[in-house]
Amino acid sequence: MTDMGAFQETVIAWAAGGPGDTAHELAERLPVRAAVLLEGPSDAAAVGALAERRGRNLAAEGICVLPMGGAMSVGRFAQLLGPSGLGLRLTGLCDERERPYYARALEQAGAPEQEFFVCAADLEDELIRALGTARVEELVRAEGDQRALKTFLHQPAQQGRTSQQQLRRFLGTKKGRKIHYGRVLVEALAPGQVPAPLDDLLAGL
Repeated sequence: MTDMGAFQETVIAWAAGGPGDTAHELAERLPVRAAVLLEGPSDAAAVGALAERRGRNLAAEGICVLPMGGAMSVGRFAQLLGPSGLGLRLTGLCDERERPYYARALEQAGAPEQEFFVCAADLEDELIRALGTARVEELVRAEGDQRALKTFLHQPAQQGRTSQQQLRRFLGTKKGRKIHYGRVLVEALAPGQVPAPLDDLLAGL
């Protein structure tokens, strides 16, 4: 495991109620200068893929990408890692519907809200809109999921939804699929297609 991977796992365990001594030690030794707080591993996969495309090694830059296991955990992570905790710079992505919750959590932690970049629905929705539904369907076929998508689209619950809504829902129907496509969709983006929240996040790091 890389040192930054060890720090990531230690922080996640700390946020779940474990001890924080090892996190403090690793933060100083590495050193860690910033934490990118993300809702889940699919967002982390997308951020990592874009960083690689741009020739960046975030871990080597002292940046830890942290999937929090849900947006409601941001308050806990911000308290542990922000000004009142390890003193790291905090940044990340959040969904529009959760923006008020993030604002309150970051204010309580003394962290600046403007360091967080807002996706309309979520990052998958941003990526689908950037690529277009036809291109996303091509990628699904290329990844061998065409039959699964066809079966999914025939479900009664999907009737009446837009293609974009259907594809967004499809990505979350199987464990690991959102993570896989988080990387696939980012790798398929043309340079001018990167959604603004993701582009701004990387540019600000």
